[in-house]
Amino acid sequence: MISSKARRRIYVGLSTGLLCLTLAITANSQVKTETKVEEGRASQVFKIETAEVVYVSGHDLVVKTEDGGLRHFPNVPDDKTVLVGGEELTVHDLKPGMKLQRTTITSTTPRMITTVKTVKGKVWRVSAPNSVILTLEDGTNQPFDIPKGQKFNVNGQETDAWGLKEGMNISATAVTETPETVVSQEVIRTGTAPPPKPDPPKQGATLLIVVVPAK
Repeated sequence: MISSKARRRIYVGLSTGLLCLTLAITANSQVKTETKVEEGRASQVFKIETAEVVYVSGHDLVVKTEDGGLRHFPNVPDDKTVLVGGEELTVHDLKPGMKLQRTTITSTTPRMITTVKTVKGKVWRVSAPNSVILTLEDGTNQPFDIPKGQKFNVNGQETDAWGLKEGMNISATAVTETPETVVSQEVIRTGTAPPPKPDPPKQGATLLIVVVPAK
């Protein structure tokens, strides 16, 4: 399960000075993309469940849970193994009376995915204050949107989209930060064999006494 909420920060610079601009950059072969993932500290939750094998036949398994109820697993696959005494057992190796334990480890890891997209081109046409068309390195023209109210810093002077002129060489860098929460689970199955049945008590020698009636 992954939940995410993206925050977008985009900067653009002119070759003649520093220019800050937010652009909606569309996919293009001239756009270079770099992605960096930073993970935070993971948190873990452990859930332990125990049960006792009551009945097993083929892939059919019935166990008794801690609360005394019965759970039926009608089709246990062979890849679901249980570690008993250092040996991995399949459902075919289970015996009634065997104790089973399932430990589920749920790990939650926060991470930040930073995507940096860069594009270079020459201003071909400006439709201030909404958009600009750039001529890219491969000679194609690509439109970009300019957010409303965006201010630009050109050679130390603040201006708006009206300050862009045709023929200006610009480079655009789009930085998108997307925080995510990654949840993963690991299941560990262990068990113990039922105790051996006690040997029947040994019987001593039987003394046979024959009583001979008196004559």
